[in-house]
Amino acid sequence: MSDLLVLQFEEGCPAARLGDWLVEAGLVLDTRRVDLGEAPSSLDGFDGVLVLGGAISSYGDLPYLSAVKQLLREAVAVELPILGVCLGGQLLALANGGRVEPNPDGPELGAELVAKRTAAATDPLFREMPIAPDVIQWHWDAVTTLPPGAIQLASSVTCENQAYRLGRLAWGVQFHIETTPEIVEAWAAHDAGRIEEYDVEHILERAAAIHDDIEEVWRPFAVGFAEIVADPSAVPPPAGAVRTSMAEPLTDPAMIRAALAAEAMHAHASNVIPLQTRRPDA
Repeated sequence: MSDLLVLQFEEGCPAARLGDWLVEAGLVLDTRRVDLGEAPSSLDGFDGVLVLGGAISSYGDLPYLSAVKQLLREAVAVELPILGVCLGGQLLALANGGRVEPNPDGPELGAELVAKRTAAATDPLFREMPIAPDVIQWHWDAVTTLPPGAIQLASSVTCENQAYRLGRLAWGVQFHIETTPEIVEAWAAHDAGRIEEYDVEHILERAAAIHDDIEEVWRPFAVGFAEIVADPSAVPPPAGAVRTSMAEPLTDPAMIRAALAAEAMHAHASNVIPLQTRRPDA
């Protein structure tokens, strides 16, 4: 069995369902609370790394953030499989020459769709995903400049860099796939002073309703990542970055519906049943 290092930054941001899916897929999780000084000094003995989210700023001056970024640089250099979630994806970008800042369009909160970019069609993890999968968002900061050589895989209307691949085996996502409704409720309570202007009740209702759809789409994604951790040699190097300007996102609901229909037709023609995702409101 393969050992996955899980870097957790606070009690309220665990691996949760994502951790369960990875264990079911055959990984052994070694969870370290970075904020409690439990981060390892090296990656020896680990077959992959999962970096979770947290309320702290990725560009802050907390001493343990420097140690995490150093581990992520080393993991990329030796091609150890990495999945960075929200804060984890931001730290992966910062550690390797990207930029993280307050999201220019403000925070993203609750259930949303993200749209795949053209490069996702050949990505080992994203190629089987629906064109516009459901996710949970909860962030104020965002990766505003990708690391050199990174390939953009997904975006949203209000956040350009929702997912990317760095090198052969490192992925960062801005959104959450690991949550439960209870975790999202706890985040809302923690950030009550920051979200007073929002319809928090509606945000939580939509977030709770979408978790089954998230599991349907992202559980296979977790299995795919576990398979890469177990056998990274199966993943070839990326063919090359796709220019952002050449990989326009699908954000218009009518365009997303058309893309879903085209995806279904293609799957039918190839005798494959596509993964389903919730359609946006008209």
